[in-house]
Amino acid sequence: METMGDERSANVIDRKLGQCLRTRRLEIGMSQERLAELLGITFQQVQKYEKGVNRIAASRLWDISKAIELPVHRFFEGLK
Repeated sequence: METMGDERSANVIDRKLGQCLRTRRLEIGMSQERLAELLGITFQQVQKYEKGVNRIAASRLWDISKAIELPVHRFFEGLK
């Protein structure tokens, strides 16, 4: 696992959360635009979350989990 280093830059966990988000969004047939609309953000921000470029704050993760109907703990499955 990567070290904490620069706390503002995304790391392995950020990328894993983004992959989980993208996988679930596609499973339920939701567009990035629709998710962005539900969250009150731009679709570009959704893209950044999915790529792990930008970190997802805890409160935002909560909102995302509700929007894509996936419990928060599922984002962290398989992480050590």
